[in-house]
Amino acid sequence: MKSLLITLILLSGVAIADDSAPRARDLGIPFDGTPGVYNAITDVTGVTVGHETIIRDLPDNKAVRTGVTAVLPRGVATNGQPVFGAWFTLNGNGEMTGTTWLEESGFLEGPVMITNTHSVGTVHQATIQWRIDQGAADASGYWWSLPVVAETWDGYLNDINGFHVKAEHARAALDAAQGGSVPEGSVGGGTGMICHGFKCGIGTSSRIAETSEGSYTVGVLVQANYGSRDLLRIAGVPVGRHLQEDRPFAKLQNPHFAAGSIIIVVATDAPLLPHQLKRLLKRAALGLARNGSIAGNGSGDIFIAFSTANKDADQASAGVMVQTLANENINPMFLATVEATEEAIINALIAGRDMQGNRGNIVKAINHDDLRSVLRDYNRLEETK
Repeated sequence: MKSLLITLILLSGVAIADDSAPRARDLGIPFDGTPGVYNAITDVTGVTVGHETIIRDLPDNKAVRTGVTAVLPRGVATNGQPVFGAWFTLNGNGEMTGTTWLEESGFLEGPVMITNTHSVGTVHQATIQWRIDQGAADASGYWWSLPVVAETWDGYLNDINGFHVKAEHARAALDAAQGGSVPEGSVGGGTGMICHGFKCGIGTSSRIAETSEGSYTVGVLVQANYGSRDLLRIAGVPVGRHLQEDRPFAKLQNPHFAAGSIIIVVATDAPLLPHQLKRLLKRAALGLARNGSIAGNGSGDIFIAFSTANKDADQASAGVMVQTLANENINPMFLATVEATEEAIINALIAGRDMQGNRGNIVKAINHDDLRSVLRDYNRLEETK
C-alpha cells in the first residue's frame, strides 16, 4: 500500500496523494519557529504513522472516499510500553473512544486511530484484534484494551452509511505505520475531508522547543474537516474572503457557518506528566484559532497528546522514578504546540486535491496561485525561487 500513498495516482479522476507536491512553506507561506527534519509528527523519535486509503466508485452514483490513519507513539512496541497521555475537547460534537481511562490513568496504552464518523466501531474492534495478534495478551487470556479511535464526518464525498471501512483496512493502516515523511491531504482517515470549504484531510508539522532544561520536539498531526470559507486565515491574512468560488454547501452557508470537525494529535519527547500534557493540548486550540476556527456548535474539536519520555513509567508492579519538565520552563512547549498546529492544518489544506465523490459532489482544492496572489497583496508572501 505504501506505493499507493506516496505516488500521484488517478483513480476515478481522483488525485489521491503526491509525495513530491509542495507543502505550505514551499509556496512561500511564512511560519514562525523551527521545524524538525521532516516537519512532521514523526520528528518525535519513535512515532510512526500509517494510512489506508479507500477510493472506489459504486453503482447508483455512490462513491467511497474514506480510510483509516494510525499514529503509534512508540511504533509497534507501544503494545507493551504505554506513554503518558491526556486529552482535551474544545467542542464535543464528535467521538474519541478510550478517553475515560486515559483521563483516569494518565496512560495511553496503544495507537491513536482516526477514521470517519460511522466507522469508529469497526476500527475499535480491529485495533483490539491487531494488538492481540502483536502479543499484547498473555497466555492466560486475561487482557483487555480500550483503544483510542477518533473520527470526523466525510459524508459529503463518501457513502458514509455504506460502512465501507472494514477490519482489514484498520489493520493495513497499523501495519503500514513508519517514520520519516508523512503523506498528507486526501489519504487515510482524511481521504474525504473538507476544511474551510476546500479539499483537506491529513496534515502534520513539528517544532523544536528550546527550554532551559534542554531541546525538545513537538509534533502535530491533524485530520482537518472544519470551518467556514469566510473565516479562513492564513499567515494572518483573511484569504477566505478573497477566494469565494467553488464553495461546497454554498446553499446552506451563511457568513458564520462552521461545519465539520478536527482531530489533533500532539506528540513530544519532552518529559511531561499527564496534567502538563493537558495544558499543552489546550494551546493547540490557539493554533487552530489562528486559521479561523471558532469551534462551532456542530464541530467536534477533540485533541490528544502523549509524551515518549519516561519509557519505564508504565503500569509496573514496582514504583519507578520519572522525570518532568518544570512548569516554569514549559512556555516554549506551549509556543511550539501553537505553531505546529497552525502549520499542520495549512499543510493539510495545501495538500488537498480536487475530488469528486458521492452523488457527484465535487470539492475543489485551494488554488495555490490564487492563494499566493492574495498573500502577496498583503505583503505576507515569502517569494520562493
